[in-house]
Amino acid sequence: MTGLSSTTTAFRPPAPPKSAASRLRAPRRHTPGRPKRSVLLTVLTVIVLLYSLVPLLWLLISATKTQQGLAGSFGLWFDGDFALWDNITETFTYQDGVFGRWLLNTLLYVVVGAGGATFLAVLGGYALAKFDFPGKRGVFAVVIGAVAVPTTALAVPTFLMFSKMGLTDTPWAVIIPSLISPFGLYLMWVFAAEAIPTELMEAARIDGAGEVRTFFQVALPLLAPGTVTVLLFTTVATWNNYFLPLIMLKDPDWYPLTVGLDAWNKQAYAAGGEVVFNLVITGSLITIVPLIAAFLLLQKYWQSGLAAGSVKE
Repeated sequence: MTGLSSTTTAFRPPAPPKSAASRLRAPRRHTPGRPKRSVLLTVLTVIVLLYSLVPLLWLLISATKTQQGLAGSFGLWFDGDFALWDNITETFTYQDGVFGRWLLNTLLYVVVGAGGATFLAVLGGYALAKFDFPGKRGVFAVVIGAVAVPTTALAVPTFLMFSKMGLTDTPWAVIIPSLISPFGLYLMWVFAAEAIPTELMEAARIDGAGEVRTFFQVALPLLAPGTVTVLLFTTVATWNNYFLPLIMLKDPDWYPLTVGLDAWNKQAYAAGGEVVFNLVITGSLITIVPLIAAFLLLQKYWQSGLAAGSVKE
């Protein structure tokens, strides 16, 4: 009896299988290595995506409408008359083709201003990252402080200074302030500190290379991702610059696209002015096409440049 009792006590009948409802109620175990799905994050991502794409969709659709079609049709759907090519042609021929002049002015400001700002940021970032000199901490504090100052706060003092120098209403009034990019300098400083091995620079100097040759042949190729990233940031900032050219320039022949399109838009509110909202919208579409193309073509460079320094070895 004792053996039977112990055997009976040790024996446990198998647990009944769980029902489908209980399995559904049981929490799922997270598989290591796979990110958890978040419904809230997905919803927020969709909202941000719509917030970014709906204005572009409206701009593209509205550029296909005539002036009458803009007022008599739904904003997010096409009108019966597809007038995109006519709008593009009229945009470049309106007022003796001044839009083409504004486009060339913007390219001038971007090539000289943004290109110069990128080159200066690369030189300064490389020097601050790889050379030690007295006052380096002070320079760092100045750069960080300059990043925190909005450019609009400096527009009026810059105008007063340039008016004393006789540079207002000239291209230099837009180009010279565009040459300074504190954020680009800081980004290149951080990137150069991680991207350029000190041993490689020392090897180049041992082989007889001077500082200029070491920079252009050794350091500059390694700084390509960061350089492209800074170039894109300065290009976008210069291309979309509005307030500074607005207060610096009076001659419409030197307007960039932002100020020129705003002048066309204000015609509708002036006495006897011509309403050309269809040309303003079409010109805005033409304006953003080069920026979108630049970001798509240089995507791999600026993404790697932004990720530089995020992982510490």
